[in-house]
Amino acid sequence: MNEQTDTPTLMAQHLYLSWQQMLPARHRHSLCFASKRSARQNAGAPDEQQWRSVVVADINIRVAKGELVCLVGRSGCGKTTILHALSGLMTPVMGQVFFHGKDITGHPGHVSYMFQKDLLLEQKRIIDNVCLPLTLRRVAQAEAYGQAQPLFERFGLAGCEYKWPHELSGGMRQRAAFLRTYLMGSDCILLDEPFSALDALTRVAMRSWYCDIAHDLGIATLAITHDVDEAATIASRVYVLGSISKKTDGALLDQPVPTTAHTIVGEVHVPTHDSSMHADAFALTPEFLSCKKEILSLL
Repeated sequence: MNEQTDTPTLMAQHLYLSWQQMLPARHRHSLCFASKRSARQNAGAPDEQQWRSVVVADINIRVAKGELVCLVGRSGCGKTTILHALSGLMTPVMGQVFFHGKDITGHPGHVSYMFQKDLLLEQKRIIDNVCLPLTLRRVAQAEAYGQAQPLFERFGLAGCEYKWPHELSGGMRQRAAFLRTYLMGSDCILLDEPFSALDALTRVAMRSWYCDIAHDLGIATLAITHDVDEAATIASRVYVLGSISKKTDGALLDQPVPTTAHTIVGEVHVPTHDSSMHADAFALTPEFLSCKKEILSLL
């Protein structure tokens, strides 16, 4: 399991998110590669129409260095919307996002964001794919290659530098996508169901691999998933997203949000286990079953 420090790397406070504030889909991928352009900002106080379109209400999240935290919820409950806000791809109706104590609300380019699909460019070799964040920052090719090449072995891609994406297996493509995300340069990574497209055996291996490398590199990770077993296996804490009618830790901030909106209804702390235990071996223990039962009771 990942270690937690006292100071959050990434923190969100009282986020209220409206579908009206989301950037068009055609702009999202171009902004995820550490762009410094600002997302659309709110003009003045939220109006009644913005409040009526709120889909996610009063979200409070913290992720510390080296910690892997999961956000779990049913399909369509707003998990990806939260990642858009944390990455700066959308501006909340209300609330703030802090990265290392600095307010980054509505400003992309501070945290790294990996989408559900690997999004490798089929016409580029793997080294050019993983160097894309550096290329977009106008880093010279020789320098970009120099930064990327020593990491290929660590990411399990040694010998794949000059292969084409179609020559790699699903797991190898996903490793390349992780390396590209790491080269965005942030010590905080947001993951949108990164293992869901893999077969069961590859998924198990990739989960264990990412837990190890994120811990070794001190990466703060927030991953979203609808797989309760996955969340309770890899995370040190699990936020559960559910209907606002299930919220038990205090009322919302007296805001006129729709009853169909979702919020965090519980935070489950996964007990740490011996580091020599394989992550998926933990899934066979009574502690895991207890965590899984608690998460399911909140959904």
